[in-house]
Amino acid sequence: MGNNVYIAGIGQTAVSEHWDLSFRDLALDAIIRAIKDSEIDRKKIEALYVGNMLAGELAQQEHLGALIADHAGLLPIEATHIESACSSGADAMRRAYLHIKSGEIDCALVVGAEQMTDVLTPRATVGLAGATDADYEVAHGFSFVAINALLARRYMYEHNVKHEDLALFPVNSHANAVHNPYAMYRNEISVDTVLKAPRVCDPISVFDSSPICDGSAACILISEELMRDIGMEKRKDHCVSIASSACATDTLTLSAREDPLTLKAAKISAENAYKRAEVEPRDIDLFELHDAFSIMSAMSLEACGFAERGKGCTLAKEGQIALDGSIPICTMGGLKARGHPVGATGVYQIVECVEQLRGEAGKNQVKDAEIAMAQNFGGSGATVITHILRRI
Repeated sequence: MGNNVYIAGIGQTAVSEHWDLSFRDLALDAIIRAIKDSEIDRKKIEALYVGNMLAGELAQQEHLGALIADHAGLLPIEATHIESACSSGADAMRRAYLHIKSGEIDCALVVGAEQMTDVLTPRATVGLAGATDADYEVAHGFSFVAINALLARRYMYEHNVKHEDLALFPVNSHANAVHNPYAMYRNEISVDTVLKAPRVCDPISVFDSSPICDGSAACILISEELMRDIGMEKRKDHCVSIASSACATDTLTLSAREDPLTLKAAKISAENAYKRAEVEPRDIDLFELHDAFSIMSAMSLEACGFAERGKGCTLAKEGQIALDGSIPICTMGGLKARGHPVGATGVYQIVECVEQLRGEAGKNQVKDAEIAMAQNFGGSGATVITHILRRI
C-alpha cells in the first residue's frame, strides 16, 4: 500500500576520532556527499531527519533538526531529531520512509551523526548506559558491556559454545573492513587475537566490542513520482527500492525478559519486514546486523531465522557468514571494525546495503546481490528496526 520509496543518494564520512570537526560539520560532510551522489536539486528536499543519541548528553546540544537544517542551508524545511538510542539512525530512516510512503512528501534527507570522542571514555560510557534502565540496571552498575557479558556467559553455558566460536564474528568483520576506506579498523585479526586481548568484562574482550568513535552517514529518499518527474528512471541502476521497514520493541531491562537469550524484538521486526517485502530469510543476499558485541551476531542470526536457537556460531564455523557464504554479514566491517558511532550506525548500514545492491562494494562485493537486509538495535535489543532493500 502507498507510494514506492527509493534511495537516490548516499554519503558517508570515514569513521574515526574526528577531533578537528564539530558535530554539525560531520553531519554536513555526509549530507553534501549524499546530495552530490543523488544529483537532485537540494530545493527538492522537503524534510530532514537527524538520527543522534548523545549530542544532548556529551555536547549539551539539543534541537538538532533546526541546527543541521540551518548549517546545511536547508531552511525553512521541516526538520526533526530522532532518538532511540543506538537505533536512532534506522529510526530516522523509517520516519522518512513512512513520510514519503504516505504521500505527504516526495523527497527527504536522512542523516545519522555522532561525535563521542571529544569526551573521556568514562563519560561516553555513562552516556551510552542511558539506553538501559536507569532505575533497575544503571543504578546497580550495569553498563552495556556488562549486560552483553552476562548474555555471552549464559549463551556459552546453555548452548555449549566456546569463546573461540564467538570470536569468529569479529574476525569476519575485520576481514571485510580491510577493503572499506570508511572503516575505522582496516586490519585483519585472528581468533587468537580475540582470545588473548584484555578482558573488558569477562568473557568479553576488547576485540569482542565495537569502538567508541565519530561518524556521519546520509541518504536521500524519493518517491516514485519524483523519480519520474526528474528523469531518474534513466538512472534506475543508481536507485535502490526500500521494500519494507519494520520496528518492534522489548523491555529495556534484561531481567524482565521472558527469555534473555531470545531477541524477541529482533524476531518480530524481521518477521514483519519479511512479510511486507514478501520475502523469506533464504531470499536475503546479505545482512548488515548489529554486531556491537560478538554475542549479538550469533543471537541476531537466530532471531532473524538464519539459524536455529543456539546454532548462530555454526554459520560462522562453516564460513556461511563470509562474503561468498549463504548469508554474508557485516560486509563492510560492521559495527566492530567499521565502527559504531551509535546514532549514525543505522544509516551506515543502509548506505552499505545500497553500495552492495548498486555493485559498488569493490573487493567486498557480494556476487549478484539483489536483496539486502539491515537491522539496527537500540539498547540490548529493546528497540529493533529492520529494513529490506531491493535492487531495481
